Amino acid sequence: MENREKQPVLKVENLSISFDRYDRGMKRRELELVHDLSLTVSAGEIVAVAGASGSGKSLLAHGILGILPGNARVSGRMEFCGQSLYASLQKKLRGREISFIPQSVEYLDPLMKVGKQVAGVCPRKEKQQVREKVYQVFERYHLEREAADRYPHQLSGGMARRVLIAGAVMHRARLIVADEPTPGLQEELARETFQNFRELAEEGCAILLITHDLDLALQAADRVAMFYAGTILEIAPAGDFRKKGALRHPYSQAFLQAMPGNEFKPIAGTQPWGGNLPEGCLFAERCPERREDCKGRIEMRPLRGGEVRCIHAE
Repeated sequence: MENREKQPVLKVENLSISFDRYDRGMKRRELELVHDLSLTVSAGEIVAVAGASGSGKSLLAHGILGILPGNARVSGRMEFCGQSLYASLQKKLRGREISFIPQSVEYLDPLMKVGKQVAGVCPRKEKQQVREKVYQVFERYHLEREAADRYPHQLSGGMARRVLIAGAVMHRARLIVADEPTPGLQEELARETFQNFRELAEEGCAILLITHDLDLALQAADRVAMFYAGTILEIAPAGDFRKKGALRHPYSQAFLQAMPGNEFKPIAGTQPWGGNLPEGCLFAERCPERREDCKGRIEMRPLRGGEVRCIHAE
């Protein structure tokens, strides 16, 4: 019998996200910022999404949650536990079976005490029980009970960040989408937060972790998806980032070398903009291994226990 625990909680296939905009002369134009993206996250698994700023990682999170602006167009397919993740289902699951840790603390309602925001809507007869659970979650993230009765502006940046995390883990979500959850946190607390994510995964939760801190993410993640110019160039087991020569795509290799703990070697050139993408491989113009045939359409393919979007990877 197939193990249901390993079935994808989130399945994204050929996702593209574009926006309607107007150029000079009020000429309407469609700008595609996420292209042909596929990804799965299973129960008990943490998949980290890493890559340069401006590559579209947050758009992926917002697309999954269904909180993109009105001028966005989404194509492709998303599934949650085998169900098509259409708009009405996204709304039904948000804050319940799908929790979101946003990148900005401005997502907190400035006119509502944070304890009430973490608790969410609950029947009157359950209020005391829910409040006790809020205190337990606050304690887990080193927040005093008194913080529950404060407004967001009365908290430090680090405290507000921990309130966002507390809100996401308050209810037994099947999927947590965490968009840069630890900026502003002390290193010890950031590590503890990632360890909490690992514990939640061990309990069966699926976690999509968007982060710039790859070093920290590697301590908790099972797999890493390397994001570049609106798509994924490689998906690799987290352990491959610690093995010399294990990574498949030149961008993943260059990104790893550019990290402070490694060679701190910058990548020449700049990430292409969504309105002016090169033909074929999006990394080709910066790739030292580029060839003439890198200009054709390049699909993701399985390779050595991972996936890669490069025709020359071996």
